[in-house]
Amino acid sequence: MNAKHQGAERSSVVDVGEVTARRKQLALIAHDNRKIDLLDWARFNRDTLAKHDLYGTGTTGGIIADELDLPVNRFLSGPLGGDQQVGAAIAEGRIDAVIFFWDPLEPHPHDVDVKALLRIAVVCNIVIACNRATADFVLSSPLLDQEYAPAYAHLPADVAVENSV
Repeated sequence: MNAKHQGAERSSVVDVGEVTARRKQLALIAHDNRKIDLLDWARFNRDTLAKHDLYGTGTTGGIIADELDLPVNRFLSGPLGGDQQVGAAIAEGRIDAVIFFWDPLEPHPHDVDVKALLRIAVVCNIVIACNRATADFVLSSPLLDQEYAPAYAHLPADVAVENSV
């Protein structure tokens, strides 16, 4: 069984009539200059976020937990390895989507970690929203409450093509 399916088994399942909705594992991350933006977005979307399992890096996770009174599983701070921990969780199939309000105009000492996180999200076919507009579309998508795990999600393109024939 691959990691994506293992993660799906651990998630809570809620039966809402004809549709079975699975709680998603959502990682929330924000650079210092964007923490207020993420908090404002999270407040607006609190009811939706409360239906899912939340993860956050260091300070961001603490702010979201305190301000929204929601449980947030916390990784280390981004510069201290939190971005890498989120990336590892993605690779292991334990994260379904990342809301990452990053600041592309400000240099960061851990830019390589940020790039690695963005890369693994794309490679593993994980939703990654880097601004409020995209985050709004993600949370309002009907796919958010459905199982979404294509069999090829964690395979490189050439392997996925070979296996799908």
